[in-house]
Amino acid sequence: MPLEVHTHATAGMAEMTYLEAVRAGADIIDTAVSPFAGGTSQPATESMLVALQDLGYPTDVDLSTVSDIATYFAPIRDRFRESGQLNPRVKDVEPKSLIYQVPGGMLSNLLAQLKDQGQEALYDDVLKEVPRVRADLGYPPLVTPLSQMVGTQSLMNVMSGERYKLIPNEIKDYVRGLYGRPPVAIAPEMVKKIIGDAPVVTQRPADLIKPQMPEFRQAIAQYAHDE
Repeated sequence: MPLEVHTHATAGMAEMTYLEAVRAGADIIDTAVSPFAGGTSQPATESMLVALQDLGYPTDVDLSTVSDIATYFAPIRDRFRESGQLNPRVKDVEPKSLIYQVPGGMLSNLLAQLKDQGQEALYDDVLKEVPRVRADLGYPPLVTPLSQMVGTQSLMNVMSGERYKLIPNEIKDYVRGLYGRPPVAIAPEMVKKIIGDAPVVTQRPADLIKPQMPEFRQAIAQYAHDE
């Protein structure tokens, strides 16, 4: 089975990570054409192609074709940047993501949320709040959707001026156990603060969902002829 490696260039370590992954036997690495590469995106396809070829790892990707693609998309990137739709900060190298445990995709969402609220000056404060919220919630893995949930709660804590004054329903559901059991038990006082006396789910959350396949099969019966 081919092994594919995916990472973001946020902390400035992605290129080194990819080279070591290839040396260790990875078959595929995820990259982006240079106009949209770097920062919270992936390393540049062109740069990785040259590096891999120089190290003796040939690929079947044609560098001149990728360069033509990059040339086509460069002015499109510029238009998005000039219109404000592309925040230039998402292309920055941000080593603080290593300290504050913020993955690349989560960082771009935080920047977008702060910009929408006109609160970009709170960027560093929100970053510092992320590991605190993560600890409060039992160290959930910062992948979708939990990364967005932790980021939103961190943003609310900072913007409201009081921690957990505002709590999204998704965080309440998580603390109730509807997203499964956290890696570390959440402190009872934190559970109380977030969900009050609401019941906590102790069983497998999926067992609470009624079977839906029969209903789906009936709904598409006129179109479905086999599995």
